[in-house]
Amino acid sequence: MRLHRWTKATLSWARGAPGASRCLSLVLWFAAFSVLAALPARAEFSVCNQSLDVVNVAIGYEEDGEFQTEGWWSIGANRCVDVIRQPLMGRFVYVYAQDVFGQAVVEGSVPLCVGTSRFLIRGTGECWVRGQVEARFSEVDTLEQERWTLFLQAP
Repeated sequence: MRLHRWTKATLSWARGAPGASRCLSLVLWFAAFSVLAALPARAEFSVCNQSLDVVNVAIGYEEDGEFQTEGWWSIGANRCVDVIRQPLMGRFVYVYAQDVFGQAVVEGSVPLCVGTSRFLIRGTGECWVRGQVEARFSEVDTLEQERWTLFLQAP
């Protein structure tokens, strides 16, 4: 109903037969709908923090045949952040999260490198040689979906 009123007011210049304005409105509405329907779906990996504390998140994934880690995203209580804003290329994403005191909140068994501040690290070996720290990431199976949301909950 609101769209119709906006369209009618905007298209008041359309004079002529009584149905001309309505016909033009329908044509414009269908054109707008067709353009929106043709847009690709947004694919991404999001992390939602359902705890009462701020968490810092790092992720690991494969891109262009090479494994890399990236971080940090600070996620406030009851907030979500899109950490991968492109189509998920692999089935698995690796996640490590820690609280503001550096204590692991989400950890697993996969050893990967992280930096002390914002980082993008290509490769997985010899973290200490490159001046980085090793962290144990948890493997998340996205089931080859285009979009996945991980919910972090308080222990």
